[in-house]
Amino acid sequence: MKKLLLGNEAVARGLYEAGVTVVSSYPGTPSTEITESVVQYGEDIYAEWAPNEKVAFEVAFGAATGGARSFCAMKHVGLNVAADPLYTASYIGVNGGMVCAVADDPGMHSSQNEQDSRHHAIAAKVPMLEPCDSAECLAYTKLGYELSEQFDTPVLLRLSTRISHSRSLVELSDRVEAPLKEYKKDAMKNVMMPGMAKIRHPLVEKRTEALRKWAETSGINTVEYNDKRIGIIAAGTAYTYAKEALGERASFLKLGMVNPLPIQMIIDFARNVGQVYVIEELDDIIETHCRKHGIPVIGKLLFSSCGEFSQATVREALMGEERKHEQFEGTIPARPPVLCAGCPHRGLFYALKKCKVYVSGDIGCYTLGASAPLSAIDVCVCMGASISGLHGFNTARGKEQAVKSVAVIGDSTFCHSGVTGLMDIAYNRGISTVIVLDNSITGMTGHQNNPANGLTISGDPTVAVDLEALAHALGIRRVTVVDPYDVDGCRKAVETELQVEEPSLIIARRPCALLKSVKHAPAMKVDLEKCTGCKACLQVGCPALSHIPNPKNGRTAAVIDPNQCVGCEICAKACRFDAIKKGE
Repeated sequence: MKKLLLGNEAVARGLYEAGVTVVSSYPGTPSTEITESVVQYGEDIYAEWAPNEKVAFEVAFGAATGGARSFCAMKHVGLNVAADPLYTASYIGVNGGMVCAVADDPGMHSSQNEQDSRHHAIAAKVPMLEPCDSAECLAYTKLGYELSEQFDTPVLLRLSTRISHSRSLVELSDRVEAPLKEYKKDAMKNVMMPGMAKIRHPLVEKRTEALRKWAETSGINTVEYNDKRIGIIAAGTAYTYAKEALGERASFLKLGMVNPLPIQMIIDFARNVGQVYVIEELDDIIETHCRKHGIPVIGKLLFSSCGEFSQATVREALMGEERKHEQFEGTIPARPPVLCAGCPHRGLFYALKKCKVYVSGDIGCYTLGASAPLSAIDVCVCMGASISGLHGFNTARGKEQAVKSVAVIGDSTFCHSGVTGLMDIAYNRGISTVIVLDNSITGMTGHQNNPANGLTISGDPTVAVDLEALAHALGIRRVTVVDPYDVDGCRKAVETELQVEEPSLIIARRPCALLKSVKHAPAMKVDLEKCTGCKACLQVGCPALSHIPNPKNGRTAAVIDPNQCVGCEICAKACRFDAIKKGE
């Protein structure tokens, strides 16, 4: 049977067909749907959301050590978090097969950088497969387990935003159960103390060469000869772009395994064609490999190391065919992303703006608090960095800065990697003020449960992290809970805690406005008689608010879209003229 599937859904199907039994992941766009899709296979596969990617990888690796086929998924920056166990797991190898999917994000649609995960595969000395469509997502997932068990190694499956979130036809097959393998105690293989690790490293190098030889003849890398004047070497979505752009005007070497890369196959291909071009998004991994082995190619001379490619990119670079775009007269209004109408974070950020404080930000949908008109975040680096970054900032600049600086972090991100930063502040007697934005969900990646909201990946009740008790256990004596809709209460709590010469935690707690369980109040209404058109209400940055001509006084007046407004009253608190009232 054939079915139209997202690349991520096809990976999940591949896990099912391959007999995988344990899946642990942390949500991260564009990889999130893999693990969400696994849930449909019920009792056949155990699936969980882990607190972070390091934990997810370690759970999957532990399951593989125990003899099961296992899997974890993450986005490219998540692999940074999981890099510690990855590099040593490469030395140890597996028992049952293990595949880790990592989704890169060329173009940075939802990411803070554009890193190329192939570097991790090279550095960790593990094989990496790169599919070009949904059918290959399924096929390469299954192949990954065969390679993992044959060569005794974790396998990385490299996806990208376009592969993860594009649909194509996939041939479905039945599940083939993979029996649990026997576990045998073997400290020389599994315990990576220096003496054992020194013995394992040469074996990893031999494995890499064995994989390289396998890739030369296995069929994972394929050659298609058409017009031999131009030869194209590409992998993944870059191959698809090149194939669609050039068709029979070029010959192709399609790489399905991007680490280790073949040598003889590339040499043979280059000898049989004219000019060889390497087309790869992000870094020049394939191009550098070719040049290392004396193969003259052209790559980044024509193609950028930044952003996504397209069919037009390839045609323009190689054939000189200019891109043709439809031209529209007039100016299209800019529509930057904003916090949703009724978002509980809005009230907290509005209060912080009133307090005129330095805000160390973090990764989540609340990062939009940096955008105008709120403009309430000064810096954002990576998950968990808000807390430890604030501690460093205040340590460098002293108490005078600490009384006007806070960190903000979401509940999921706090569980991911914020706890240790708060521990550091308490342990080293810092005086920083930290604010956890607790909206009861992992919001940015599409509403996944997390350890703080008391629900598993399947929505079943479980224990919930008690943030207040956790803070006390870390040594934080001052813990305050506020409602972010209460702007004045938030402002007063921040001002109070900033004056205290010890670390403190403020929990701004209200569920995400988009949760199905949240009941909204009636939409707010504007009294045109009282509205002066001052536009102070627009400073809260709510998309439900705009201004129109006021027939009462000839100026402008606020207008509220009842289809978006949830009655949070934050705009009313920004109005000095009492012109915004509760709806009925």
